[in-house]
Amino acid sequence: MVQGEGPGSIQCLSSTSLNAKDVLRRRHKRRSRQHQRFMARKALLQEQGLLSMPPESGSAPLEAPPGSEAASGRRQHPGAGSGGSGLGSRRSAPREALGPLPSKCVAIDCEMVGTGPRGCVSELARCSVVSYHGDVLYDKYIRPEMPIVDYRTRWSGITRQHMRKAIPFQVAQKEILKLLKGKVVVGHALHNDFQALKYVHPRSQTRDTTCVPSLLGQSGLHTRARASLKDLALQLLHKRIQVGQHGHSSVEDAATAMELYRLVEDRWEQEVASSLWSCPEDREPDSSTDVEQYMEDQYWPEDLAPGARAGTGEVQEGSK
Repeated sequence: MVQGEGPGSIQCLSSTSLNAKDVLRRRHKRRSRQHQRFMARKALLQEQGLLSMPPESGSAPLEAPPGSEAASGRRQHPGAGSGGSGLGSRRSAPREALGPLPSKCVAIDCEMVGTGPRGCVSELARCSVVSYHGDVLYDKYIRPEMPIVDYRTRWSGITRQHMRKAIPFQVAQKEILKLLKGKVVVGHALHNDFQALKYVHPRSQTRDTTCVPSLLGQSGLHTRARASLKDLALQLLHKRIQVGQHGHSSVEDAATAMELYRLVEDRWEQEVASSLWSCPEDREPDSSTDVEQYMEDQYWPEDLAPGARAGTGEVQEGSK
């Protein structure tokens, strides 16, 4: 025994390690219960005919387009193996998936406030990004570039107090685009989120859950031209969101969008793979490569490039 250490210190170390093991065990059980509830909802939709069953092991899988992730490296989703669990034992053989790796898939949701004349301009005030399994990767309040006229608290949940710990838009934009780069991005009405971020994501890597009803082939799931996230969550996930008087939670909305995507993931990715095969021009480059690079001279029109005109010393700040 090391001098100065008594039985009490050894007992303290052992109790600490036991506590850490208990925390990991509880976390594993909680995630297992979430997965079981998710699979139960998925099975219910399959029984009701709203969701197609996975293909049999003997059927030929849809061939992925050359150069795609599915063609270069086939892999299985977590839990698809033939482990000892009851869920895995139902499948006769592990199936191959066409979708992205879970680590390459995130969901996003943004909350906006009103700026400009009468608060009619929507600017980003909060952004949340969650992983394939629903873990929060990013959740920050963001200070808009213009003064806030309308907090839209009833819908956004944003108040004046939240802005005290908000970060500048330019800082948040860099952090968020770094998370989205090279990922399949899931969300509901994503064009609003991308517009608030002043960003364009590749169409082939975008999964907007407004498409879920058409993927299920059930027009009765919604009465309007475009189903709301709240309605889809209630009818497909049996889950109530956006309740109460405190506005929406971007974390809850992003996690719900990811759950909806996972319900129809197999069918969705098959359609994406077939569309990429027939329309290879849809594989547009990722505009998140580097935001600042577009300010370089080579991306400016010749008549605006510094020194292009005689007598033009440098581009004024207001012209950028």
